Formats: sequence, structure tokens, C-alpha cells
Amino acid sequence: MPAPHTSSNGSGPGRVDDDAPLWQLMLDPRGRIGRATWWWCGVAVPLGLGVLLVALADVAQFDPRQSRHVVNLLLLWPALAVSIKRWHDRDQSGWWVLVVLLPLIGWLWALVANGLLRGTPGVNRHGPEPEEVAQARAQRLAVDGGS
Repeated sequence: MPAPHTSSNGSGPGRVDDDAPLWQLMLDPRGRIGRATWWWCGVAVPLGLGVLLVALADVAQFDPRQSRHVVNLLLLWPALAVSIKRWHDRDQSGWWVLVVLLPLIGWLWALVANGLLRGTPGVNRHGPEPEEVAQARAQRLAVDGGS
């Protein structure tokens, strides 16, 4: 098993939190992230970057087909890294990211698993739960009186 990863904020092994730098969230596949971070860094940011880069390539009068291929290649690793961390949050292997290769059902499965289903509570083999989830749970317990 590889050595646990410690984030730049020093919050412990395996931790990749919302307060980690964006480049770390987008490029490092180690650790865990919650659903909100996945929607932001795994869907919204790559989609926005893709649209921006294609628009810039069109303005620069690059071949539209080639520019789209280049943009897709540039965004491939960040999309994989963010999705791997989300699978880790569900205590699954990062290899589950390959489920998207199944026609139609794979994308639907990945969307539901990464975007809608909760991660495992507490520490799992990929590290402690993401800070956003831990804080929400603590707030819920405080409101419920610890029950």
C-alpha cells in the first residue's frame, strides 16, 4: 500500500479538502472529496474551462476539430483525478473511474455514484472523510443534540 498523502494544509494523511489549492484538487488523485467538491471541480470547472478553451481556439482560428481534441486531452487527467478521489470517498478503488467506458449505463452509474450517493462516514482506506462532510455531520449532531 502506498504511503498516505498529506495535504498542504497539514490536516492529516489522505486528506484532500475543499481548502486545498485548486491545482491539487484537480491533479492529485490521492485522498477523498465530497459530493459538492465533485460537482464543482469534476463538473463545473472542467465544463467552463472546456468552453473557454474551445472559444479561444476558435478566436485564434485553429481547426475546430483539432482544437476540441486538444481541449479534451488537456482536461482528461483533471477529470480522472477528481473522479478517482470521489470513488475513494465511497471506499472504492480508483479503477471504478473506468465504468464510464460502458456505453450509456457507465456515465449514468458514475453520475449517480459520484454526484448523488454519500461517501463512507469516518476514516476509510483512502483517508479521513472530506472536511465538508465532517463539518456538516458535526453541525447536524449539534442541532440534534448529539443523537
